[in-house]
Amino acid sequence: MTKYQTLIPKHFEGTIDGKNTHLLLLKNEGGMQVLLTDYGARIVSILVPDNKGNLVDVALGFDSIQAYLDSDEKYHGCTAGRFANRIADGKFELNGKQYTLPQNNGNNCLHGGISGFHDKVWDRRVTYQSHVEFYYVSPDGEEGFPGNVKVMVSYTLSRNNEIIIKYHAQSDADTHVNLTNHTYFNLDGEGSGDVLQQILQINSDEVLFVDENQIPNAIVPVEGTAFDFRTPKPIVQDITANNEQLIAAKGYDHCYVNNQPISQPCATVYSKNTGIQLDVFTTEPGVQLYTGNWMTGNDFGKRGYKYLPYAGFCLETQHFPDTPNQAEFPSTLLKAGESFDSETHFKFSIKK
Repeated sequence: MTKYQTLIPKHFEGTIDGKNTHLLLLKNEGGMQVLLTDYGARIVSILVPDNKGNLVDVALGFDSIQAYLDSDEKYHGCTAGRFANRIADGKFELNGKQYTLPQNNGNNCLHGGISGFHDKVWDRRVTYQSHVEFYYVSPDGEEGFPGNVKVMVSYTLSRNNEIIIKYHAQSDADTHVNLTNHTYFNLDGEGSGDVLQQILQINSDEVLFVDENQIPNAIVPVEGTAFDFRTPKPIVQDITANNEQLIAAKGYDHCYVNNQPISQPCATVYSKNTGIQLDVFTTEPGVQLYTGNWMTGNDFGKRGYKYLPYAGFCLETQHFPDTPNQAEFPSTLLKAGESFDSETHFKFSIKK
């Protein structure tokens, strides 16, 4: 059986809140393809040649807009915002005023709230077959956040099999912005089982430990812990270690401190089965490793397979969780009239 499912554009044609949805295709000369939808400005499929020259879909997702709407897991491939990751108790103070957000993850506000950027139909502009731009205007007060925020996310597929994602935002009032891409990767191929044997390296000396509500409460050296991925190792190697952080989260769901320039990978993952390697580059100060611990098995992916726990991993490049409440973290404050700009690259190759 092929490692990808041919998607039908008609199945992505729908209307949500009065706006039409579509399936979009980017491709390059090397045969790589990236399929996206304007619902959530999200990645639907990433088709990459493996070590035998066969296309493999390395991104989890669904075969229709309706399946995205009906799924347990709402964030597959999406642009997460206005604030990616968690804000404690769904509250923050800005310029002397308290803001209250939806609590959609225990007491936390997660990924911008109940109807964050993942749940919006974005406007789009396609220029050339390898570039698309998505646009969204988030009105003042949406999900409790202040300011009218204009957001642009662009995806470019380069000749050397690199997905270049650029984010840009401006606001007419002071606010907090933290954007990321939430693709679940499986370098063996979507629906090929779990990712636990895939080899991961994270070029970081420190990780953020979290409290029982998954809010950061310490920056900890990785040396000597199950969180040390500075030397490549299978994801599974220490995932069941007797560590209260891993036990509480049922695996990895932690933000690593990134000190790498965008010219150097902050993380690298490799599959021995397909030979496919993913290198992640970013301007962001953090990268959240999430190993799909809370997947329910109720969702069926593009090839009809259940998405069980650990069916995919995320490397979400971002600012740190709960930054609006933690002044010592790199700031996510976007001041009125100023610009937020961020860049992340997902580069695919065959490991030599």
